[in-house]
Amino acid sequence: MTPEQLQDVVRTAVAAVAGRGELPVDVPAEVVIDRPKNPEHGDYATNAAMRLAKPAGRPPREVAELLAAELRAQPGIAAVDVAGPGFLNITLAQGVLGQLAVQAVTAGPGYGRTDVLAGQQLNLEFVSANPTGPVHIGAVRWAAVGDALGRLLEASGAAVTREYYFNDAGSQIDRFARSLQAAAQGRPVPEDGYAGAYIDDIAAQVVAAEPDVLDRGDDEQLAVFRARGVELMWVEIRTSLADFGVAFDVYFSERTLHETGALEKAIARLREQGHVYETDGAVWLRTTDFGDDKDRVLVKGDGEPTYFAADCAYYLNKRERGFGKVVIMLGADHTGYVGRYKALVAAMGDDPDENLEILIGQLVNLVREGQPVRMSKRAGNVVNLGDLVDAIGADAARYALARASIDQQIDLDLDLWSRQTNDNPVFYVQYAHARIASVLRNAADLGLALGEPEDVDVAQLAHERETDLLRVIGEFPRVLASAAELRAPHRVARSLEELAGTYHRFYDSCRVLPRGDELPTSLTTARLWVCAATATVLRNGLAVLGVQAPERM
Repeated sequence: MTPEQLQDVVRTAVAAVAGRGELPVDVPAEVVIDRPKNPEHGDYATNAAMRLAKPAGRPPREVAELLAAELRAQPGIAAVDVAGPGFLNITLAQGVLGQLAVQAVTAGPGYGRTDVLAGQQLNLEFVSANPTGPVHIGAVRWAAVGDALGRLLEASGAAVTREYYFNDAGSQIDRFARSLQAAAQGRPVPEDGYAGAYIDDIAAQVVAAEPDVLDRGDDEQLAVFRARGVELMWVEIRTSLADFGVAFDVYFSERTLHETGALEKAIARLREQGHVYETDGAVWLRTTDFGDDKDRVLVKGDGEPTYFAADCAYYLNKRERGFGKVVIMLGADHTGYVGRYKALVAAMGDDPDENLEILIGQLVNLVREGQPVRMSKRAGNVVNLGDLVDAIGADAARYALARASIDQQIDLDLDLWSRQTNDNPVFYVQYAHARIASVLRNAADLGLALGEPEDVDVAQLAHERETDLLRVIGEFPRVLASAAELRAPHRVARSLEELAGTYHRFYDSCRVLPRGDELPTSLTTARLWVCAATATVLRNGLAVLGVQAPERM
């Protein structure tokens, strides 16, 4: 019985008591089910009685006693105790927890998936690094977290479109082109340009593709370096992300907003809403009406649209494509951006609380032997995606970056994450899966199989370490659901580490396979199911994080 199933049991008990007129309350839409910190207090606990006491006009313990009596009569429940001010501590009947192993194995890749976010159409934009250099370490964090969040949201029933906003318009592209031109001509890059050996490489590739480019006029040279340079940089960005296991459903070009009239359409929409005005030859959006600290320019006095105008057009484009909520992941340097973006959403006539969600993530620092690391000469002394993968591997990088809450700055210890030891969290979790795979292979060598679900005697699973492990397995669907709702993939990683530790303790205390001339028993089979269920949860959880579950290590 999973916590979700127990929620339904408690709601049924409330309905029964209320239906008899013993408790004048409505059946709650949600019931909180927790695991007691002390296993001696039962398998699960709920505060349902305390939450119903006020609407019922009854003391909490009195409500708790009524619910306890009803719950004790429910199949699968062995005992219900009233504790403290009105908590209900619930102990499941022997064998009920064991059914969690059967449920996990039979559900396979589907175990943990829920429909808590069903019906939501989400556009998830992340990374969106400018095509003027390789994916740097800050954007790498968003690649790991954003991809994990997309998988997590889908596992919870949402329809998710992953989107990369390709900033291929504006002044930064002009500076990039001038930097390439200077490198090709053997001149120092402009003071406001881009530095790094990668600039020399791309410039050389452009010249190789168009050998006569330096013989052309300045404007034509810049046009070639702009077009070819952006294309080459874009290929490198997409390739490095794909090698990292991150792909997007939509790669959206900022340039198309300028070429299709989308900017003019967005400004017209804002003007219709009554929030656009003109002064000093510029076109402004009155964002202060919606809490922004100052109004924002849409079109400058020289007729050039601003980045903010493109943001307005891009948001409108997403909404017109049918997305109910636009989710944008940004770095800490964009904190000041939140207010103006909420204002533009409100100016469009939407509800920022309903149609927009901006997630702000903190910085990543790389350290080795306690000292900051600057590894890459190729990217102008900036650590990039390729450097990190070369240093610790894609799995460790993804896990390390997704393991911490996004509002927490990370000091990523390269020595720790490259070690093949249990103090490396990703190794610890992956090793648990590999250990189980070894157990199941050894079982197969002995001619032992799980058999049919209805034949396993889960009532045999009564050891403390077995029940500890089964409880963690049973929590997995709720872990995914809450992590999705809170936009917190790190909760999945921490849950997997708890599961790995609980499994290792189980394995050390509960012998799974027979030794020597011992014959297998029904307990042997039941424990194999527990092992297989643990492996299922580890695989599914690692898959959410985009990390492999190795069979051997």
